[in-house]
Amino acid sequence: MDLFQTLSWSDPFQELRRFQQDLDRVFGAWSDRRVREFPLVNLWAGEEGIVVSAELPGVDPDTVEITVHKNTLTVIGKRPEGKPGEDAAALRRELAVGGFSRTVTLPFLVDADKVGARSQDGVLVIHLPRPEADRPKHIRIATA
Repeated sequence: MDLFQTLSWSDPFQELRRFQQDLDRVFGAWSDRRVREFPLVNLWAGEEGIVVSAELPGVDPDTVEITVHKNTLTVIGKRPEGKPGEDAAALRRELAVGGFSRTVTLPFLVDADKVGARSQDGVLVIHLPRPEADRPKHIRIATA
């Protein structure tokens, strides 16, 4: 049987959907890597320090652990599964659930005693101040 006889010409998009599903199964391990990068983070650095924001929708801030060691920030927690009922079956699972740990290497040391964090609308914002002794010094040039 050749390829043209196996295709369903009544609905050509059905074959495309089936092909996409086959690709999803074959390359599913690659998509798991994206899930492991949870939470997604943004970092902003300035002379005063670093601000890190992490998206944590559905995560109780009281269950999140933040640690700083030298120039490494780690955020650990657990994202609960939002299953709508006992008899519900998952048709698609794109949201990461379960335990997570995200470690980020910072571009410089931070003053761990002055680190602050707040959570609002599912976004965790961490302020990591740079030690005073490590901040850039602006040198004024004397004129004669």
